[in-house]
Amino acid sequence: MDKRYQKLVCLFVLLAGFFKPACAQTLVPVADTAKQHVFRFGELESFPDTTNKLGIADITTTYTSKFVANTAPTPQVVDANTTYWYRIRLDQQIATKNNWLLEFFDQTIDSITVYSPTKEGVYSATMLGSNRPFSQRLYAHKNFTFNISTELKGENYYYFKLRSNQSANVIIVLRSVNWFIAYALDEYFYFGIFYGMILVFGLYNFMMFVAMRQRQYLYYIVYNLSIGLYEMCTDGIAYQYLWQMAPGWNHYAYGIALFLASTFAMLFAQSLLNLKENAPGFNKLINGVIVARSAFFMLCLAVDKNWFSYKIIEIVPLSVAFASGCYVLYKGYRAARFFVIGYSFLFTGFVIKSLIALNLWWLPVTALNFYSLSFCFIMEMLFITFAIGDRVRMLKREKDIAQERMIKQLQQNEELKDMLNRNLEVQVAERTSELIEKSSLIELQNEELVAVNQLLQQQAEEISRMNVLLEKDNLSLHNDIEKVTHDRVMSAEVDFEEFSKIYPDRETCFKFLSDLKWEHGYACKKCSNTHYGNGHLPYSRRCSKCGYEESVIAYTILQNTRIPINKAFYMIFLMYSTKGKISSHKLSEILSIRQSTCWAYSSRIKKAMEARKKEIKNAGSKGWSKLVIDNSEE
Repeated sequence: MDKRYQKLVCLFVLLAGFFKPACAQTLVPVADTAKQHVFRFGELESFPDTTNKLGIADITTTYTSKFVANTAPTPQVVDANTTYWYRIRLDQQIATKNNWLLEFFDQTIDSITVYSPTKEGVYSATMLGSNRPFSQRLYAHKNFTFNISTELKGENYYYFKLRSNQSANVIIVLRSVNWFIAYALDEYFYFGIFYGMILVFGLYNFMMFVAMRQRQYLYYIVYNLSIGLYEMCTDGIAYQYLWQMAPGWNHYAYGIALFLASTFAMLFAQSLLNLKENAPGFNKLINGVIVARSAFFMLCLAVDKNWFSYKIIEIVPLSVAFASGCYVLYKGYRAARFFVIGYSFLFTGFVIKSLIALNLWWLPVTALNFYSLSFCFIMEMLFITFAIGDRVRMLKREKDIAQERMIKQLQQNEELKDMLNRNLEVQVAERTSELIEKSSLIELQNEELVAVNQLLQQQAEEISRMNVLLEKDNLSLHNDIEKVTHDRVMSAEVDFEEFSKIYPDRETCFKFLSDLKWEHGYACKKCSNTHYGNGHLPYSRRCSKCGYEESVIAYTILQNTRIPINKAFYMIFLMYSTKGKISSHKLSEILSIRQSTCWAYSSRIKKAMEARKKEIKNAGSKGWSKLVIDNSEE
C-alpha cells in the first residue's frame, strides 16, 4: 500500500506540473536578449469592473481570481461605462544593462492608471491618458509610456486600470529605452514624410485650382487636410503639437475631421467623375448620403459626442463613392480608372482597420498593419493625383479637338465668304450697268416729282390752315358737350351708364377726390406741415416732415368702404338727388350690389346728410361732392 500511495503522489505531482502552465498567466522575461516584446493572448489578462468602484486593494485580493486570459488578437475598451483592469506578469530576476519601459500604442484612451509593485510590497499609482495635460508625460512622445523599476527582482504583477469614452485598442509593448528612442526617431521621421506628402498634395492641388479654377481641387484640398487632421488625432500628434493644453479636444476632434473628410471626399467624387451627367442616380445617392452624414454629425455635437466613436459608418460614404467610380468606369469614363485604383487601396486599408477594431483580424497587430490605413491614404492620394492629371489631359485633348474643329469650321467659313464675295461682285457689276441705263430716266422723273411736290406743298399749307380752324371748332364743341353733359347729369335723374361717362374709372375718381380734398391747400393731420411729396398709393400725399402718408379717401365718407369707388360716387349722388328717399333695395337693383351693403353705406350717407343739412341745402348740383368734402374734414 505504501508503494501504491507513493506512485499516486508522484503521478499527481506530474499532472499538476503538466497543467500549471495552462492555468497560470504566461511569464514574460525582462532580458537584454530582445529589444521589445508585444503582449499577446495568455500574456495579458483582463477583468471588467462594471461597478467602477473597485480599487487596487480589491483587485489584488478579492478579485485576483476573476482575471481571464486574453483570447482576442487585440483587446479592446468598448464600454464607456465600464472600468477595464488588465495585468501582466514580468520576470525581473535576470540583471539587465538596459532600462525598460511599458508603452501603450493607442493614444485615444482617456484614462490609464498604472499600478506598479514596490520593494515594500505595495503598489504605486501612475496616471496616464489623453485626459491629462501633455506636459505631465515622462517622455514628450505621442504614446503613453511608463518606466519599469530596475531595483525590483523576481516575478512581479503590473496592473492597469483603463477608462475611455470611445472604443480603444489595448496594445501594450515592453521596450528598452534605447530601442524606444531609436524607434521613436524613425517613427517621427516617417510621420514627417506622411504629413509632408499631404501638404505637398494640398499645395499641388491649390496650384491646379489657381490655374484651372475648378471646385474639385478645393474639395480635394479640404479632403487631404481633413485626412491629415484625422491621422494626427488618432496618432496623438495633434495633441502633442496642436492642443497640448486642451485635452477635451481629444474626445471629438477626430470626429470633426472624419466628417469633413467623408463629406468633401463625396463632393470631390461628384465633381471629378462628373456624376451629374455620367451617373445621375449615383449623384442623387451621394447627395442623400451627404445630408444623412451631416445630420448624424449635428446629432453627435448636440446630443452625445461619444457617438463619434461609431467610425464604422464611414463605410457607407466610402462604398458609395467607390461604387460610383466603378460604375462610370464601366460606362467608359476613362478618368475614373485611377480613382478606382486609389479607392481600392483606401477601401482595403479601411477594411483592415475595421477588422482590427472589431477583433476579427487573425494576424498579430504590428506597426505595419496598425498603420495600414495611413499607407493606403498615401496610395489613394497618389492615384487620385494621377486621376486629376488624367482628367486634365482628357480636358486638354477635348479642348484640342474642339480647337481643330473650330479651325476647320473657320476655314470653311472663309472659303464660303470668298465665294459669296465673288458672286456679289458679279451681281453688283450687273446691277451697276442697269442703274446707269435707268439713271437718265430717273432724272426726268425727278424733275416731274419736284414740280408735283411744290404743288403738294401749297395744298398742304392750305389744308393745315383749315385743320387749325377745325381743331378750334372741335375743341369748343367738345367743351360745350362736356359742360352740357355734366349739367344734365348733375341736374336730372340719370342712370349709372351716363354717370360713368364723367367718372368712368378709379383713376378719375381719385383725381376728383384729390382736387376736392386739397382744393384749399395741404396740411398734415399729424403735425400740420404744409409740405408734402407723393405717397405709395395713387394721389396720396406724404408729409415731408413726419413722413405720415394720407390717402385720397382718408377722412372721407368713402373711407373703409369696399364698394367700387365709381359706384360709391353714384350712390352718394342718388342719395343726395332723392334727398335720402331711395331705398336700399332700389340701390341694390341699380348698382348690382348686395342689399345689406347698400343699406349700410346709405345709412352712413344719411347720417352725413343729416349732420350737414344746413350747409348742403342750397349747394345745388355740387351738393353731393360738398357732402364728401365736409365729411372728410370732420
